[in-house]
Amino acid sequence: MTRRDAMRLAAAMPIGWMVPPRNAGPALAPGDPVSPQRTALVDAFRRSIDGIADRFDKRVHESDWAMPFRLFKPSYGGRAPLVLYLHGSGGLGNDNEKQLGLGNVFGTHVWALPENQKRFPCYVCAPQTDRGWARYDERPDGGPARVVKGLGDGGRLALEIVRALVREFAIDDRRIYVTGQSMGGAGVWNLLVQRPHVFAAAVICCGSATEDDVSRAARTPLWNFHGDADRSVPVTLSRQRIAALRKAGGQPLSTEYAGVDHNVWEWAFTEPALPEWLFAQRLQTPA
Repeated sequence: MTRRDAMRLAAAMPIGWMVPPRNAGPALAPGDPVSPQRTALVDAFRRSIDGIADRFDKRVHESDWAMPFRLFKPSYGGRAPLVLYLHGSGGLGNDNEKQLGLGNVFGTHVWALPENQKRFPCYVCAPQTDRGWARYDERPDGGPARVVKGLGDGGRLALEIVRALVREFAIDDRRIYVTGQSMGGAGVWNLLVQRPHVFAAAVICCGSATEDDVSRAARTPLWNFHGDADRSVPVTLSRQRIAALRKAGGQPLSTEYAGVDHNVWEWAFTEPALPEWLFAQRLQTPA
């Protein structure tokens, strides 16, 4: 084939074929998001987690107030990473139960699955807040609190728990990860902006709004997930954040699922490539 023929052939090809998506990241599970082929992974996950919650110890961190948390410890004897999970609004409370239940089973249990522990032994920490993760300003008239700038009190106590666990256990402080969904996703954004040198990577599902300048988190490896049919947190919020990170020089991964509503975590945490991607990330400088 001559150079002229090659150029003619290239010109006839669709632009999308010639130029791969920016930061395409690991391959996603096959099948349309709502197809039986893809939802079978979600169903299989639900069948596989029976009894895993019982392996999370119940603990309480005493600080400004008592923050309950659950802790999964690996059987591996060496230094291991830690995954911090921030629950959504369905986990609010102080019963030390709901942050592992309902939709939160996906973001907490996936790392503790036997097959993942065999490949990627890790600690999993799931604190529970009764007042949110980001920073809120209580209105004097008793109306709904609004999100404001600054480190959230819930996030601050979660960081205290992480630091205490690093002192207590053989945790690799270059491999501390943070994940969360919805309200917890907002908490992840807040932590990444307010404490940008703590976490080696983040996984965020449909994070709700905060007042944080997300460009400050541009250096943290991040995989963001959102359903384009989300009726609770508009997908445009994720798009704006990802655009801001890229403008600041970041290379975040962004996955949108067509036809998926707010429960995007069911798809995100059942992506087979997610654990390998997450545990491959390392902080350049220990926290």
